[in-house]
Amino acid sequence: MRTGLFCNYENHHQDARRAIQEQVALVKHVESLGFDEAWVTEQHFNESNLSPSILVLMAHLAGVTSTIRLGSAAVLLAFHNPIRVAEDIATLDHLCGGRLAFGIAKGGPFPEHNKHFAIPMSESRAKTLEAMALIHKLLYETDVSFDGKYYHCDRVTIFPKPLQKNIPVYVASGDEQGIAFAAQHSFGLMGGPPFSLERLKNTVAKYRTINSSDSEKLMLARFFFVAKTYEEAVSEALPFICKFSQKMKANAAVVMQNNGNQQQKPFDRNNICFDEDYLIENSIIGDVATCRDKIKLFQDELNLDALALKPSSLNVQKNLESLTRYNQEIRNYV
Repeated sequence: MRTGLFCNYENHHQDARRAIQEQVALVKHVESLGFDEAWVTEQHFNESNLSPSILVLMAHLAGVTSTIRLGSAAVLLAFHNPIRVAEDIATLDHLCGGRLAFGIAKGGPFPEHNKHFAIPMSESRAKTLEAMALIHKLLYETDVSFDGKYYHCDRVTIFPKPLQKNIPVYVASGDEQGIAFAAQHSFGLMGGPPFSLERLKNTVAKYRTINSSDSEKLMLARFFFVAKTYEEAVSEALPFICKFSQKMKANAAVVMQNNGNQQQKPFDRNNICFDEDYLIENSIIGDVATCRDKIKLFQDELNLDALALKPSSLNVQKNLESLTRYNQEIRNYV
């Protein structure tokens, strides 16, 4: 199992320069610890997460690192021109010396994204999958012609071609259409921090009914903090967890209201939930023994390809210390 860092570029102190510098410091730190990967998220219109220009941030990381693989988690393809994304991805693969992994998603319950990019939420998934089909052709073929529902091109060849023969692709989806698309193309899967173990097991099982060649390669992201005691770890991570919970519940309420449902249904804890106790339980937060046991459970149930840790303290120094403790006391025991 590979170990990675999940990068949200949190702006805890309302200081954009500091937020970016602190995230870069975390990436450089885990590279020095021998971590395998750093995964960058795409966020928009959010003063708390400063990663709208995901590929620009990854290009910067390519210049300040030398060994760690850099992954997008994920490019929200419905909001981008796929020809431009293909050009950027191929160029970025050269900039990082072939260390690129390409994760895609339709986007979560963030109504402002769809509103400001003028993409109906009902079209996000279909546009994402069609865009990926076009991008995959553009990366490796010449004179590409494509006639889809949303995208069209006639004899297009992009330059440069990627440095890697095949850039690893990961799809973030629990939807049957997205899972089928990933399985049919032998792409990997991504699971976000709030996704339940039951949901992830169902996703992997559905993938394997279509593609049983061990191609699922699940990258699992989880909120993370390890301390000397369980109580200390939870206390340190709880302010971050509370902020995340409040934001996601508010977004989900807006989505349901826009869909004509004025009364919010309770979250399904076998699927996805944003309650604080649920997030703590489904995260890798606690003392060393607790964190080892949680990782072992995910490994046993999901056959993890990679685990991306999202440090969950509001204090960058404590996050650095927690990641070091993981490397010293957990990594070699799971």
